Formats: sequence, structure tokens, C-alpha cells
Amino acid sequence: MIARVRAGEPEAYAELVVAHTGIALRAAAALGAGADAEDVVQQAFVKAYCALGTFRDGAAFKPWLLSIVANETRNTVRTAARQRSLAGREASFAEAEPLIPESADPAVATLKTERRAALLSALEQLSEDHRLVVTYRYLLEMDEPETAQALGWPRGTVKSRLNRALKKLGRLLPDFRPREGGDEDE
Repeated sequence: MIARVRAGEPEAYAELVVAHTGIALRAAAALGAGADAEDVVQQAFVKAYCALGTFRDGAAFKPWLLSIVANETRNTVRTAARQRSLAGREASFAEAEPLIPESADPAVATLKTERRAALLSALEQLSEDHRLVVTYRYLLEMDEPETAQALGWPRGTVKSRLNRALKKLGRLLPDFRPREGGDEDE
């Protein structure tokens, strides 16, 4: 599809946008864009289009796009006049949910409201790297290679940071138990 876009078929890029808007909105909201999530995603798609010349042939588009979304979200959050409250992030995250079929995001769909709030609060207490790796791997349901590509980290770094982040989350949420039957072992 990227070859079609590079060949001058604008409808091919429109197909990419339609296919990836949902996950991009989820990423922006989960990473703290709040009410600005749609603007962040729109800007990310514009930047991705402008940077298609640097896109490596044969690479997966989704991780590449989500790394742009993460950078745009970080820029938006850093330049915001005020910090978004946890309640604002929770509301933005909840607003993004209807775009996602429950079957596509079992981790979010199965969390009750109070558990989700506790989880988001605990995520806020993690370092940025740990929050990113947990968000990509579990909230956005990316596999390990996609997470590594999106974050620009070696797979070993993803594994070690994810391990440390999950241990810290375990300490912050001692009553939280993952759903049985998850695919957490790879």
C-alpha cells in the first residue's frame, strides 16, 4: 500500500488512515493527549505522509505510525499550558473506547471502572519509559517486535523494561490480578 501512496494514489493513503485511526486515537489517549487526541492523530498522519520517503520498505506501518503518534503526544503534553488531571485522562480514554470493539481490547473492556481508574493512576506513577512499554504492549496490544519497532528500542530493552514496569505495577496494585488465559507468555 505504501508503494501505491508513493506512486501518487491519494486514495491508498486514505485507506491507511481509515485502517489505523482507531489504534492511533487509542495510543494518543492512553499516552496522555486527553481532549487533544484527535488533533494529535491528525498531525501524526500529516507528518507520516510527509515522511513516507524515510519509511523503510518492508517495515510494518503500524509501529512506525504509533511512534509518530507517541512523539506528537509527548510534544502536545509538554507544551500544554496546564497538566491534564487523571480524571481528564480517564475521560479521554473512556471517550476513545467506542471506536474500539470490545473484542479488540480485552484488557480495557474487562476492567471495571474503578479498576481502570486504579490502573491509570498506577501507570501515572511509572517512569515515562515504563509507561510507554506497558501502554504499547498491553493497552495497544502490540506484540514484542512491534513494541520494539514503535519505541525504537532493542527487543531485550523492551523485555527488561516491561518486566520492571510490571513488577512496579504489581507493588502499586497488589489486589490487581490479570485475567486468566491471557497471552502474556511468548
